[in-house]
Amino acid sequence: MQNYNLLTEVGKSGRPALLKRDFASTIEDLLMASEYILKEGNQDVILCERGIRTFETGYRFTLDLLAVPVLQQLTHLPVVVDPSHAAGRRDLVPPMSMAAAAAGADGIVVETHHDPENAVCDGPQAIVASEFGAYADRVHRAAELAGLTPEIVAVG
Repeated sequence: MQNYNLLTEVGKSGRPALLKRDFASTIEDLLMASEYILKEGNQDVILCERGIRTFETGYRFTLDLLAVPVLQQLTHLPVVVDPSHAAGRRDLVPPMSMAAAAAGADGIVVETHHDPENAVCDGPQAIVASEFGAYADRVHRAAELAGLTPEIVAVG
């Protein structure tokens, strides 16, 4: 997010860009970083809330779900949420995904793995691939209760 030369090159590339908010950055910082991509003509940018650093030690990052509606008010860009990286723990991913869906996220990005206990990286935060269908159903139900339908993308 702070590599402005890279952001400029991504803007020139014309390729879709998923710009994740740094854990020590403000919403304004995220929007200004997106401008480096947009100013080069690349309008295919997705903003991603993935948690910010706070004083809490019970989990990796605090998932700033207030950022979702605020970003949607401030920009035309889609806003997705990555609860896997915020939580750092598999058991926290489903409830935070449901909360993100209810907050109006345009999409949710989660880690999945067929054998997370033996994954090279990010295993503790990955949803077991065989459980992804049930997870997705729960998130879709939460979104429907809020009158919304987010996209869920499995990464892994």
